[in-house]
Amino acid sequence: MNRHLYLKFKESMKSVFPITFIVVLLNFTIVPFENVYMLISFIIGALLLVVGMSFFTLGADMSMMSIGEKVGGNLTKTRNLPLIIVVTFIIGFIITTAEPDLKVLAEQISSVPNAILISAVSLGVGIFLVVSFLRIFFQIRLSYILIFLYAVVFILAFFTKEDFLAVAFDSGGVTTGPITVPFIMSLGVGLASVRGDSNSEEDSFGLVSLCSVGPILIVLVLGMIYSPDGGNYSSEYSLNVTSFFESVQNFFVYVPECAYEVAACIIPIVLFFVIFQFFSLKLKRKAVIKIFIGLFYTYFGLVVFLTGVNVGFMPAGYYLGNTIALGEWFWFLVPFGAVVGYFIVAAEPAVHVLKQQVEDMTEGTITGKAMGISLSVGVAFSVAISMLRIVFHIPVMYILFPTYVIALVITFFVKPIFSAIAFDSGGVASGPMTAAFLIPFSIGACDALDGNIFLDAFGIVAMVAMTPIIAIQILGIIAKVKERRHISVLEKDIIIDDSIVDFDSEDE
Repeated sequence: MNRHLYLKFKESMKSVFPITFIVVLLNFTIVPFENVYMLISFIIGALLLVVGMSFFTLGADMSMMSIGEKVGGNLTKTRNLPLIIVVTFIIGFIITTAEPDLKVLAEQISSVPNAILISAVSLGVGIFLVVSFLRIFFQIRLSYILIFLYAVVFILAFFTKEDFLAVAFDSGGVTTGPITVPFIMSLGVGLASVRGDSNSEEDSFGLVSLCSVGPILIVLVLGMIYSPDGGNYSSEYSLNVTSFFESVQNFFVYVPECAYEVAACIIPIVLFFVIFQFFSLKLKRKAVIKIFIGLFYTYFGLVVFLTGVNVGFMPAGYYLGNTIALGEWFWFLVPFGAVVGYFIVAAEPAVHVLKQQVEDMTEGTITGKAMGISLSVGVAFSVAISMLRIVFHIPVMYILFPTYVIALVITFFVKPIFSAIAFDSGGVASGPMTAAFLIPFSIGACDALDGNIFLDAFGIVAMVAMTPIIAIQILGIIAKVKERRHISVLEKDIIIDDSIVDFDSEDE
């Protein structure tokens, strides 16, 4: 375990260090913090991110993914369709209610009660997790379902209040975070593995993408009922600290609250596993102990990670966005956003889970490194465009509609597995780091430029979730071209070999 934890720690350091270095560099150049203690708060937050991410990813490997695969495989073996539908819906609802990212978004939307928004989004995920299973069960191509669903999404968008559009698309991104992704992806592997046919690998992906559509549809409907009424950002823990003691104290003050919230997230999953273990799984004692140890690591890692994010990174994001936009360097919002977007996706815990699972399932055909670079480039581009939106007040639908059309058209030119992975990656890329750093960064910039937060600042999560879809599919097109070239070379070699054999035969 120590070796595995060391590897996770090393991986986390590589993820968090770049963005930490960028912020520290800005502090000593164009955007200095008001005092050194503000910088200390940010650095403490970065260290907590590394520790938390290390334990979380190790715990997810040991518990969440194991539970998901075993539950998925066990459910499918029963061949009891009504039971599978009911249990799958319950899984989707419970794990979404537990998602920390959703709580972050809900706090920013004062016009809709938190309980109603969280319940509605969880309902959407539960329904579409069932749709995902039925797609696997009946072997329906993912791109056909996505085209139909996004057509419905954009039709509903015409009837929803303009201020609610960006929030609706953001909700699709925040639901697929550190709790949801490991469980849903491994559930897909378990559901598809029982089939064992040539398409089972392909069908194990796509659950995250479909589960991201459900919340968008549900929140668009809520937008016809409710109306945003402001939504100014406020941080309970400000970077305005004046001593080292106060910097450290802020973290300790937040820990009990965070520990309670994460416990509320994890306990339903624990209870679900216990019930399923008692009635169906019947795993051996050693396997059960390993899963519970993994759940503890997951819990501890998330508490530490979210404490670092909320106390260290979230206030820093707002401060940087606000200060850059107010100063003579306001144009720097775009390149800075691109650089932060490039590196911030590497710090998302769920991205590590996705990269590992993709590499395992595709047997190295899609390497984690290639996928990571594609995701980073896509997110850098999307954050840069989001900053341009804030500066020039560009409506989010002017960007999302054409780009989703392009993404859906590309699905017909790549292998289905690439499309499934691409749409999954869009949801995975928009996790807690995006919600807790980029949202406050964009809100800070929007406040400084006297923009409308709902029209201009919100939508950044949707942008982050959208561009990786195109980036990964472009990777699929490149892989397809390389495969064709390889086949062409092999065919030429065979022709040459045959010619040599024929020539030798004539000599004889």
